Amino acid sequence: MRRIGPYSLFSIETGRFRLDGGAMFGVVPKPLWERRIPADERNRITLAMRCLLIVGEGRVILVDTGIGDKNEEKFADIFGIDHEHSSLEGSLREVGYEPEDVTDVILTHLHFDHCGGATRREGESVVPTFRNASYHVQREHWEWAMDPNPRERASFLKENFEPLAAQGNIRLLDGGGRFAEGIELLVVSGHTRAMQLVKVFDNAATLLFAADLVPTSAHVPLPWVMAYDVEPLRTIEEKGRILGAAADEGWLLFFEHDAEVESAVIERDARSFRVK
Repeated sequence: MRRIGPYSLFSIETGRFRLDGGAMFGVVPKPLWERRIPADERNRITLAMRCLLIVGEGRVILVDTGIGDKNEEKFADIFGIDHEHSSLEGSLREVGYEPEDVTDVILTHLHFDHCGGATRREGESVVPTFRNASYHVQREHWEWAMDPNPRERASFLKENFEPLAAQGNIRLLDGGGRFAEGIELLVVSGHTRAMQLVKVFDNAATLLFAADLVPTSAHVPLPWVMAYDVEPLRTIEEKGRILGAAADEGWLLFFEHDAEVESAVIERDARSFRVK
């Protein structure tokens, strides 16, 4: 647990899963990326699904929800889903909170590994996991996910987010900026349209929940971007701008998908960046 301004911040581990290493590192050659994160016999690398809990000012705010537990056996095998390591509700309880305590869920974007835990099965129905919470998504991204392009269609599973609208829990946001005192949203569109990053700050410290702009510490260098990104050159431009501020101002980057490194400060490295 760390504290920034009026907020207590908790790392919430929701499990591990696996994705193809080549897809995670795009044009970076395998001999380079495998030094950082080794692949299994199916060329998959182990990734975290690490969320952030922000508690203070009368609110319990969860950033992203992991992959959830609604998945069928074939899906779980393809993606190597491991909830023996940890689970969303189990990790929340470890730091003293129940799902009913959560007042707000900020979904960075609606790919299944970020929002699957937003809903759960209840009998034959799929309902919001956090029934007392408002779920915050960028309007532009919501519309993008509701009418998915062929490249991303398999990443948008509507059972993860349509029930939020049906139950009246969704709150659509129009752009970045102030979310609450000391919490700011930064909107980027290289990975997917209108993904929102979460910045928590005071006069002494800043933490950035980097989502899929910088999914692991290995992705800090500018050219190391995912093949999953819909606009990789835009990702590089967004990384340059945001990581430049992070390096110059000493922000702590919080990595959602790094199975080994939770967070790190970065620094400039010639025309790129590296973990300090």
